[in-house]
Amino acid sequence: MAFILRCNHDCDLTPLASMLPDVEIPLLNPNAKVPFDEVEWHQKWLGEPEDVSFYLQDPAGRDVGFFALRQGVGPEVRHLTYAYVTEEARGGAAAEMTEHVEQAARALGALAVTLKVEIDNAPAFNAYLSAGYEELSRRKGMATMRLDLEERLAT
Repeated sequence: MAFILRCNHDCDLTPLASMLPDVEIPLLNPNAKVPFDEVEWHQKWLGEPEDVSFYLQDPAGRDVGFFALRQGVGPEVRHLTYAYVTEEARGGAAAEMTEHVEQAARALGALAVTLKVEIDNAPAFNAYLSAGYEELSRRKGMATMRLDLEERLAT
């Protein structure tokens, strides 16, 4: 499927709330309230001034995915904080999602993207490995991963 990337300039979380079933909130953010609380997300999870979020739309213009990038250690690093694709848009969507994350991070001036993923979330973990992320460490069931965007451009 060819997703269209839409920057969430207005920090509108209504589309995320409507596409994210309550049962999947803990998969996206284990610490978030259920049901989805837009105020909480604005204050706690996407409240930093440097946070930038994006929606993925299907060819019909429906929001089917979401991800957010937070400034990491310095402005040259972006940390992928949340990534979600609706169930009906899954199945091969991971490669396209990681490409859009990479493009968005580059557009923000990043030289690297970092993330943490649950080790037992094999589809996500393997998608990041396939996209070229290297595993840096494991701790408390989470893997920290990194993608060097400059190195990626050189290859």
